[in-house]
Amino acid sequence: MTLSTGLAGQAGVTSPALAVAKANTRMLAIDALRGFVMLCMLVDHVRETFLLHRQVSDPIDALSVAPDLFFTRLLSEICAPVFIFLTGLSAWLYSQKHSLGETSVFLLKRGLFLVFLELTFVCFAWNAEFPPKTLWLQVIWCIGICMIVLAGLLHFKRGWLIVLGVAIVAGHNLLDDVVLGPESPFFVPWSILHQRVFIDITEFTRARTTYPVLPWIGVILLGWAIGPWFGKEVQPAARISRLFKVGVGLLLAFVFIRYLNVYGEKPWVQTGDALRTFMSFMSAKKYPPSLMFLMPTLGLGLILLAYFEKVQARWSTAQLAIYGGAPMFFYLLHLYVLKALYLVAVAIWGTNQGTYYGFDNLSGVWLWSLILGVLLFFPTRWFAGLKQRRRDITILKYL
Repeated sequence: MTLSTGLAGQAGVTSPALAVAKANTRMLAIDALRGFVMLCMLVDHVRETFLLHRQVSDPIDALSVAPDLFFTRLLSEICAPVFIFLTGLSAWLYSQKHSLGETSVFLLKRGLFLVFLELTFVCFAWNAEFPPKTLWLQVIWCIGICMIVLAGLLHFKRGWLIVLGVAIVAGHNLLDDVVLGPESPFFVPWSILHQRVFIDITEFTRARTTYPVLPWIGVILLGWAIGPWFGKEVQPAARISRLFKVGVGLLLAFVFIRYLNVYGEKPWVQTGDALRTFMSFMSAKKYPPSLMFLMPTLGLGLILLAYFEKVQARWSTAQLAIYGGAPMFFYLLHLYVLKALYLVAVAIWGTNQGTYYGFDNLSGVWLWSLILGVLLFFPTRWFAGLKQRRRDITILKYL
């Protein structure tokens, strides 16, 4: 029995008390899902730090990459879609306590702040260069740009945002053949939107549009549009049912469209080996994310969101929610811890994998992901508590 159901069955409980209980379970499920995907992200970033000598391509080459590495990388594919989808949903929840104008201003400021973080602290954590030779425009940049766009679009009616979000997510692959060169006056804006390239900024600095933002704008719009499902008047059972049905529907639609091999991704191939054929079927482009990348990841995300609300009373859900309660703090902290560990390892053991220091096998990635997940829990819990206690400190809202 959930907390809200139990309260509703008690005589004399007022509707405001029930609303508070519902709000708590809603936010706990959202934070738990965010925490879950952050731990998936941690595994992938440990891999990128200590298994660079076994790189994977985008999309993952299902015909040559070892299955253990393939599925480890596949695990992280849920991260960016869920992050950005929940950003839209969280923005809608914020708007329920603030005017649309205040919400727009908050999204604009926070979006600009995230862009600043990407260009400074995040880039430095990856490159350890100052000034950086390459500005890697990755997921934090992408979330920031999406928030800025949402700050303007949220004033339109929800129906229009649903149409626009679906059109972008489902239709942006029609633009894959539009490739512009540096000689085009639209090269920079198009590269930011839908083309993964290097952009020369100065003679010494360039930017890499790792996360072209157009499809992600569609994702954040859909996250905002689903917000009314999380309204205080919606019963948890009804919300869980909707999330589960839509999530399963997306997975089934992915299987059907992917099987047809006609749209949304490079064709998969029958290899004569069941495992490799399945890997080919699941391999999808992330930069920018294809329709066949977004459908299963968002579908699984919705199913997990329904699951975490259903089991919100469990101890494990509450612990995951702690990671999700301070996402930017955890993100920056884990990047700098990984960089420090890598530099220490190189200083002690040298570059044992060609030009890199790295683990001999994938088990080291999983072991250290587990160790770091436990160790980083404690500072993250402290910071999440600080955010709750010191709501008067504005900067904490952005972390």
